Parts: sequence; C-alpha cells; structure tokens
Amino acid sequence: MSDVKAVDELVKKYNSLKSEIGKIIIGQQEAVNFTLLSIFCGGHSLLIGVPGLAKTLLVNTVSESLGLDFKRIQFTPDLMPSDILGSEILDENRQFKFIKGPIFSNIILADEINRTPPKTQAALLEAMQERSVTVSGNHYKLDLPFFVLATQNPIEQEGTYPLPEAQLDRFMFSINLEYPSFREEVQVVKNTTNIATQKVNTVYTSKEIIEVQKLIRKIPVTDNVIEYAVKLVCKTRPKSNEATEMVKSFLDWGAGPRASQNLILGAKAHAAVQGKYSPDIEDVKAVAIPILSHRIVKNYKAEAEGVTIADIINSLL
Repeated sequence: MSDVKAVDELVKKYNSLKSEIGKIIIGQQEAVNFTLLSIFCGGHSLLIGVPGLAKTLLVNTVSESLGLDFKRIQFTPDLMPSDILGSEILDENRQFKFIKGPIFSNIILADEINRTPPKTQAALLEAMQERSVTVSGNHYKLDLPFFVLATQNPIEQEGTYPLPEAQLDRFMFSINLEYPSFREEVQVVKNTTNIATQKVNTVYTSKEIIEVQKLIRKIPVTDNVIEYAVKLVCKTRPKSNEATEMVKSFLDWGAGPRASQNLILGAKAHAAVQGKYSPDIEDVKAVAIPILSHRIVKNYKAEAEGVTIADIINSLL
C-alpha cells in the first residue's frame, strides 16, 4: 500500500476508533485525541486531573479498542522496583528463575505515579526510554508496542514525590483532564447508573499500531515547519536570544531538544489523522501546549502574579 493510501486508511480507522471510545468516554475529546496521538507516535503520556474524571477508564477503554494487553500498577509509597519489573526466585531445582512483573505488557497504567518514591519512579525510566529492563544484571526486552500512560492527581501534594524533570521529559504529552460540561455530566450519570453496558470493539491489532508508528515517521516535513518548531522551543529558554520579555520575567527553565523532536512527531501525527500528507505550522501549534507545558519551569514571580504555563506558551504562539 502506498503511503498516501495508508494515510487515507488511517483517517478512516482513527474516526472509527474515536467512535468506539466515545461509547464509554463522554466528552474529554482533547484528552482522547492526545492519548491516541501519543500512541501513534510511540510516546508516553501523563494524564493530570482530579479524582473521578475517568482517567483510568480512558486508558482501559483505549487499550480495549486497540486490542492491546493492559496492566494497571497502583503506585503507593511502599511500592518497590521489583514490584514493577519482576524478580528472580529459586525454583524447585534450586535454579534462579525470573518472574516477569506487570511492566511486561503493551499499555501500562501507572496510577498516581507521584505517590511512589524516586527509586521506584526511576525503575520506570529505563523501561520508558529503552523499551527494556535490567534485573540482576540480566537484560530483558519489552514487547512492542509499549506505552506508559501515567496519572497524577493535582490536588493532594502532601506525602507525594513530584516527578523529577528527567522523568517528566520522557513523557511526550502532559494532558489535563477538565470537568465535564453540564450536558456531558448528565450523559455520564445516565450511562453509569443503569444496567446496560456498552461493548467496545477492537479497531487495531498491535501489529497494525507498529505499522502506523512507522508511517508517521515516514511523513515528510518541510524545513520551515522544523525551523518554526525549534524556534518555538528556543523561545522558552530564558537565556536564549529568542526569548521574549514574558519568558525572561516568568520562567526559570525552558524546554530541551526532546521537545523539538516531539513537536515534529506530534505535528506529523496530528496532520495524518486530519488526512493531510505533510504537517504545517498549524499542526505544530495544535500540539504545542501538551508537549511544552511539563517541560518548562515557572519562577516565584509567575506564581505570585498568577501567570500560568498555558499563558506563557500562548504568548509564544
């Protein structure tokens, strides 16, 4: 199949994928879109929202519609790295045998990732970056496709361990889930308080998802779009010549090169699902906020004056 035909096919399947997810998830269009885009790019996502906004349900529904193996890990203060990666035990023949942990799955829901200490958070790092884990000096490859979709609750910060910048940078998107509108909430209550249950049909196989990831990488991008993305990232760095007055006043740190790479990958995927064969600057703008928001650090002045990260990014766009 030619790449043009493959993009046309992707648009059709993407729309049927969204309608399958829509049977269970009411509203949250932006969250669904960005979660699917990150999967098509082979990236990981961080879902941020207060309890009860269907973060876990969203991940579960996405994995069902994609026909992927799904494991949920509830992150708690006493969770150990071996609880995620697996451990070696002595079998009946006195031989060491490796018992695989829940990380050996296609989609990992890392629930409330900021509730576990840095040592356990770091165990996820290698898996996210290298798609492999090392246990007792032995190297184990993870099955592809592999995604970590982590959730974080923004209200309770007591007794939590904020994710270090290095780990945040490993997430392609940071997706904020908002409260549903009045009409959406009415529909949610109707759907969840009766006996009928909706069945989600599988739209993709894991092999097809890997093909989509290859297709996204093949999509051509013009130099002016790449330059726009890199310039946008440079503008977030307070010490850069490109930085605006607002950035110099309100930011401590800007985004690194991984943000530029993700902007282009995200723009390619955004263009492809809209049926375009090459991304333009509008596609970069469409994915800029969830890609940049967790990679830039505000200073005290921004906190004091109530300036948000989204305000700063919108000023650059």
